[in-house]
Amino acid sequence: MERTAMSQREVTRCVVMRRVRDGELLGREAATLLGLSVRQVKRLARRLREAGERGLVHGHVGRRSNRAHGSALRARVLELVRAHYSGPAEGAGQRFGPTLAAEHLWEDHQVRVAVPTLRRWMLEAQLWTRARRARPVHRRRARCAHFGELVQLDGSFHDWFEGRGPASCLLTMIDDATGRTLGHFAGGETTWGVAGLLRAWVERYGVPRALYVDAKSVFVRPATVNELAARIAPVTQFGRMCAKLGIRLIVAKTPQAKGRVERVHGTNQDRLIKKLRVQGCSDQGAANAYLEATYWSAHNARFAVAPRAAADFHLPVHRRPSWSAVFCLEEVRVVGNDWVVRYRNRALQIVPTRRAQRSTGPKGRVVVRETEAGTISIVARTAAGAEQALEWTALEAGPRVPPAPRPAPRPPTHAPAPPAGFTRAGKPLSAKQMAARARWSQQVQQHVERRAARRRPQPVGT
Repeated sequence: MERTAMSQREVTRCVVMRRVRDGELLGREAATLLGLSVRQVKRLARRLREAGERGLVHGHVGRRSNRAHGSALRARVLELVRAHYSGPAEGAGQRFGPTLAAEHLWEDHQVRVAVPTLRRWMLEAQLWTRARRARPVHRRRARCAHFGELVQLDGSFHDWFEGRGPASCLLTMIDDATGRTLGHFAGGETTWGVAGLLRAWVERYGVPRALYVDAKSVFVRPATVNELAARIAPVTQFGRMCAKLGIRLIVAKTPQAKGRVERVHGTNQDRLIKKLRVQGCSDQGAANAYLEATYWSAHNARFAVAPRAAADFHLPVHRRPSWSAVFCLEEVRVVGNDWVVRYRNRALQIVPTRRAQRSTGPKGRVVVRETEAGTISIVARTAAGAEQALEWTALEAGPRVPPAPRPAPRPPTHAPAPPAGFTRAGKPLSAKQMAARARWSQQVQQHVERRAARRRPQPVGT
């Protein structure tokens, strides 16, 4: 028998038993190597002397199983499958699979065949093929060439403090070209959380060209009915902040698309948790101070790489902007006739100065801005796009005036019924009208009698 017909265990036995035959190993040493008893090693040595290496192969190899189905049953089953359940040769999903074919063989023809056996028979007879569903292939995207060309942003909810502190989310930004990373802890992936991280990145490196984010409501939102009608692209508050800085938002369709920031989450969940434990950090303030002072510099020194191109695509902030005008919430409001603007259940009284009157007026539109600290400002925009800050004061809400009680409802007044033989207008009825009213009265009386008869208890029969 050829060596290829042997299993790995039989090949090992053959090698060890040849060494026993040649005197290189003792029987007890071969028993230790093979995990057998000395008596079994003696039996193997006798088989090797009498039949050669063929004697070391299991005797049932190549023999037909005692529980195998007959050839007649196999031919009948394949004929039934070919005639009723094979389907056209072309077209995915047209042929019956082994499981469904086995069910129909038993239900329709009372022929019971195990599914694995039927699968093997159908494969050999080319009545079925393993048409596996193609999985989506995610090609690895090459890194961008320039620092600041693309920055990925994402949040990771995890037990960062191992029960020592509140549940937190680590917001992380990583440059696609270099792997340079920056992040901080926040209560969640909120507008103010990602805005604070973006501001820290801009202050440190400059304004990136694009941000790669997922489809959370912080970054994208569905359009309203009015926006759909006017064909206006919906913009979130964070998207408006990025537009002011000239940053393009790119929404990833799958987590694999922004795999770089996903992988850095795994690195931080392994390394950062242990470092926070060593540092004794149990709240977001202490953890953020440690990240800013030590962790990110060491992390970038270890994992960051050099970009393929030396040019930095971050746009420098030449003229320091008013961060309160960039990182703020904006809502458009209509000025009332009394120069009052309603905002979050508050009344903001605009001072109608000459400058304000040149910029806006009653029924005009203004922009109300609110910073993270709660500072509110009102801005009027001209047709040219210039902005004019407006002075305003808060109106104190007066005591709540209860609504006036409603008057009691009056009792319904109905006109008196007309006398018999006359209409409501006082005109006498004609003969035809009198006959119709008599028929109507008779029908009403019959209807009342029928209802009374149905409600009357019936006598119980004996």
